[in-house]
Amino acid sequence: MIVLGIESSCDETAAAVVDNGRNVLSSVVYSQIELHQPYGGVVPEIASRSHVEKISGIISSAMIQAFGNGSEESIDTSWWNKLDAVAVTYGPGLASSLIVGLSEAKGLALRIGAPLIGINHVEAHIHSVFLSSGAPEPAEIFPYLALVVSGGHSCLIEVTALNTCSIIGQTLDDAAGEAFDKAAKMMGLGYPGGPVIDKLARSVDCRSTIDFPKGRPRAGNPILGGLDADLCVSFSGLKTSLMYYLKKNPPADNAEVAAIIASYQEAIVDALAQRCSIALLRGNYKALAVGGGVSLNSRLRERLTAVSQAAGVPVLLAEPRFCGDNAAMIAGLACMGAGVTGAEAMELDVVPSLAAGS
Repeated sequence: MIVLGIESSCDETAAAVVDNGRNVLSSVVYSQIELHQPYGGVVPEIASRSHVEKISGIISSAMIQAFGNGSEESIDTSWWNKLDAVAVTYGPGLASSLIVGLSEAKGLALRIGAPLIGINHVEAHIHSVFLSSGAPEPAEIFPYLALVVSGGHSCLIEVTALNTCSIIGQTLDDAAGEAFDKAAKMMGLGYPGGPVIDKLARSVDCRSTIDFPKGRPRAGNPILGGLDADLCVSFSGLKTSLMYYLKKNPPADNAEVAAIIASYQEAIVDALAQRCSIALLRGNYKALAVGGGVSLNSRLRERLTAVSQAAGVPVLLAEPRFCGDNAAMIAGLACMGAGVTGAEAMELDVVPSLAAGS
């Protein structure tokens, strides 16, 4: 099965062609980071306008990369016949961004006479770990625990079968990536915050010299919505703690900036690692799968590798090119039989707050 995937949930415009769920024939991503840097975060109006401008060209590039021989500058119309379906993200994400990709995918599917498949963005991040050639087949490791960490999502997901999953823990407020971005903005480190914080933290010998809160929500909090507090996190207090610390202890030099940010990062990583450790010890999981843009963080990878070893299970990490938002994970998951299909797919509207497993 060969599927063209389209992704536009936030500030990346992406298209990819994937064969049999795991063989990536092409993957093209246009990042809008430069457009949003002056504002220190994603501006929805700018994001959606950029998607409109770029999406057709990105799809063309993905098709040429997948089916051309390197010399083509335009699509051969016969290539559309090679596609078995068109897959697209319909949630979660920014509504104004999602609608661009969904509209483009619907129009394209109608024009070329291919089925449309609506894909859950968070569930696709889980599938990203299987796009590596050395990864096991998903069916070989059921049930497994998945951690999705990005700018908009931080959740623990139990995956028990193909297309069967449920959230068992999540952030009650800020996502991990958002917590990094807000800290970077407070300290004047630029946007996006994750990469620069990771780099600065690596320059510090001691990872934590400041006792920042580890994001532990209290049991009984109604915001938990029935979820176990031991598997959930809360990063809003961490951000506030950093703000007050900086007011009382403004850094005198770059070394102090690095020390503060290393401690801040350690608090986030520690919170995520502890939740994964608890879940792995409680459940009978065969693996820990980690996806999302924040999974690129070197300290998080180090800690989660140690957590998985202690639990006696392998950790599956997505390749760096598939950690951030991309369309290969969208097309790959669609190839596996996931998503909304048939007439229902053509009637889909965007669902900005779509949860995994829903």
